[in-house]
Amino acid sequence: MNDNVLNVVLGLVASAISAGIGWLAQTLRRRRKVERVREFFGLPAGSECLIVVPRSIGTGSHATTVTRRDAYALMWLAGLVEECGARPELVAHDAAHRGLGAKTELCLGGPVSNERMAAHLAWGLPGVLVTSGPGPGSNVITVGDREFTVEPDRTHVLLARIATPEGGRPVFLISGQTGTANQAGVRYLVAHHRELAREHGRNGTFALVLRVVNPEAYGPDMVEPVADVTAEAVRRPTAAAPAGSTAA
Repeated sequence: MNDNVLNVVLGLVASAISAGIGWLAQTLRRRRKVERVREFFGLPAGSECLIVVPRSIGTGSHATTVTRRDAYALMWLAGLVEECGARPELVAHDAAHRGLGAKTELCLGGPVSNERMAAHLAWGLPGVLVTSGPGPGSNVITVGDREFTVEPDRTHVLLARIATPEGGRPVFLISGQTGTANQAGVRYLVAHHRELAREHGRNGTFALVLRVVNPEAYGPDMVEPVADVTAEAVRRPTAAAPAGSTAA
């Protein structure tokens, strides 16, 4: 073998080694990214996840009816779970009679349409009050002394992650003032979960209020963060002093 042939062979071997190292490095980076996502959502490969389904509260709706917007949101959530290599299990809000921490839970809808959501707010985010109703000004997300109301050109959605006791699997809440807001909150979670993990940690509790801008024109696509309300949300309101009592 002359020197020219040897140089060609050595060049091919070096190129193959470089390509193999590059492929291995990319594979490891992708694997680390996937593992970080799985850690944030509490979804190791092969695990199961509860997706708690709200009911429609429209006129004439059956107890098991789901709105079209909520159905779209549920499809996005199921896709997210499957991307992590886990298995989604859809459960009606009034049939999810089980404890916390054994499985990751993704809970959708307001407390009026989702009994499970009402229980999670009372337990994990006692500083949050979500009211719903048919009249103007009746759909309000209240956190501490801040109120987020429905306006002609905006609605809001509460997006939260609650850490469960003893390092159990987390609970995610997406509670919007409308079906479009629910869908917008889910899409924001799917699109920005890496940023959320960096900002709030992969194992902690956080609560955010997001604004859905002009949903009549843009649907669930225009979403922007309004406030990080974690501190107020986890703080249990102090009981009002009895009438006629005085401070010591």
